[in-house]
Amino acid sequence: MKKILRFSRFFLPAAIMSGILTIFGITGYVVNNGFNLGVDFQAGLIQEVRFAPAAFTLTWSGTANAILSYDSNNIHIVVSGSGIENRTFTFPFSEYNTLASISQAMMRQIEGLEVSIITNAGISTQWLLFSVHGSPYLGSVPYVVHYLDPSSDLIDITQVRAAMDSFDQGVSVQSMGQPRDRHFMIRVQDKDEGHVRPEEVTKILEDHFGSGEVVVLRSDYVGSRFSKNLTDQAGLLVALTLLLILVYSAFRFKFQYAVSLVLAIIYDALIIIGFVAWTRMEFTTSTIAAILTIIGYSTNDTIVVFDRIRETRRLYPDDSFVDVLNRALTETLGRTIITTVTTLLAVMSLFIFTTGSMKDFALALMVGMLTGVLTTTFLASGILSFMEAQKDKREKRKLVKG
Repeated sequence: MKKILRFSRFFLPAAIMSGILTIFGITGYVVNNGFNLGVDFQAGLIQEVRFAPAAFTLTWSGTANAILSYDSNNIHIVVSGSGIENRTFTFPFSEYNTLASISQAMMRQIEGLEVSIITNAGISTQWLLFSVHGSPYLGSVPYVVHYLDPSSDLIDITQVRAAMDSFDQGVSVQSMGQPRDRHFMIRVQDKDEGHVRPEEVTKILEDHFGSGEVVVLRSDYVGSRFSKNLTDQAGLLVALTLLLILVYSAFRFKFQYAVSLVLAIIYDALIIIGFVAWTRMEFTTSTIAAILTIIGYSTNDTIVVFDRIRETRRLYPDDSFVDVLNRALTETLGRTIITTVTTLLAVMSLFIFTTGSMKDFALALMVGMLTGVLTTTFLASGILSFMEAQKDKREKRKLVKG
């Protein structure tokens, strides 16, 4: 017969330790004046850029309007105005496969359009990139078209972060796509709303990587009202998650099981919140995702244990509830260890091989998973044992009075 481990001996010490850690986490939040909020929860600028040299410029001197548009296979220029017939000129990359050929075709077909090649005229048109920064209307100010050679040197995210270190605002840099894409998303906090301008970010990057080397693909400003709404929605999301778990577990088990489960996962969330507050890790949407992931992981683990408790209670109806708990926890211990270790290996890989918000996400997951195992084994089961004991006392009092 398998030896039954007496987990119940540690229910009270675990409850005391949980209380101490919770108070410690809340103290960290108060002492540090809240979280180190990332730009997700503050007003600021979001700019999506790629690092690519300038290929050629377009200048328009005609009396009509010239509008540039493009897709992955063509350049389109629409010439329109009062008193003239609107015309659309299309230049397929398949037909004009070099800068020299497409520039000659554009100047030959469109009177008033000047194309100035900045780089090697033999560059493939398939490598062209277009910035959304500035007006789509062509004019006397040259519109720059960039290109990205697939064999270009890679730019590491640490280089971009080093360049943005000179900026006096809070900055977050995220890599987009593959390293060869040289594609990044930069978020800049704006404590004084309206103070940060896209041109400032572009200038800092060009000072570091070279003039004309930055293609602005997207530039959005997040106002303080939107960031406040995001903060409120994040809190509401966590609260609704806990409520739904309470309702689900109450239907699946009994009310005392549901209360034990929800109190335990609230503790898991508080532990992560305390960890983030003390370590001054950036509190971003990735942190919210980590908290929700931990809540889901801990819920699943606890439900497995509660299922075994309910099954064991049917098999051993004459045993005390504490004995049932010890037996069920002993039988699920192997499963809990194996599941946790294998999941931790995957999360540790994320932590080792990633950077930025993903690294913080993995670190929060590792802390939450370790505390979640202890929560399921000792705290949730201990609360359930206490509630069952109180229920038995109430029933005995009723019998005595009856």
